[in-house]
Amino acid sequence: MKSYTEHLWFNTSKRIEFINITDKVEQAVKKSGIKEGIVLVNAMHITASVFINDDESGLIEDYKGWLAKLVDPKGYYKHNLTGEDNAYAHLMRTIMGREVVVAITSGKLDFGPWEQIFYGEFDGQRKKRVMVKVIGE
Repeated sequence: MKSYTEHLWFNTSKRIEFINITDKVEQAVKKSGIKEGIVLVNAMHITASVFINDDESGLIEDYKGWLAKLVDPKGYYKHNLTGEDNAYAHLMRTIMGREVVVAITSGKLDFGPWEQIFYGEFDGQRKKRVMVKVIGE
C-alpha cells in the first residue's frame, strides 16, 4: 500500500466562491503513481468545503442563493460577538461538507456522469488549503 499527499493552496478574490479543482486532483493522482485506490480531498479550514457536483454555472449560482436563504451572511450570530464576522461561513461549511472520497481505477478518478470536485470558499480573500491524500497500489 502506498500513499501520496499534496496540498493545494487558494486565496480567492471573493468572500464566497466556488472553484472546480478536478484537474488539480487528477494531477495529484497521476503524480502519485497509484493505479487502484482512493483519493481523499478535504478542506483544511472550518470555513471552506469540498464537494462533488456538476460544473454548470446556473447550478453554482443556485448554490449561492440556496445557501444565503439557509444562512444569512448578514444575520445575527453569537459567534460574531467574539470579534469575528464569519459565523455564517462556519454554518455554510457544515451544510456543504468537509471532504470527498473518490475511487481511482486504472490511474484515473472513477466518476459518474458530470461529476466534478469543487472547493467551496465561504470566508475568502485569505490563504487557505486543501489536502489531497491518495492511497492504494
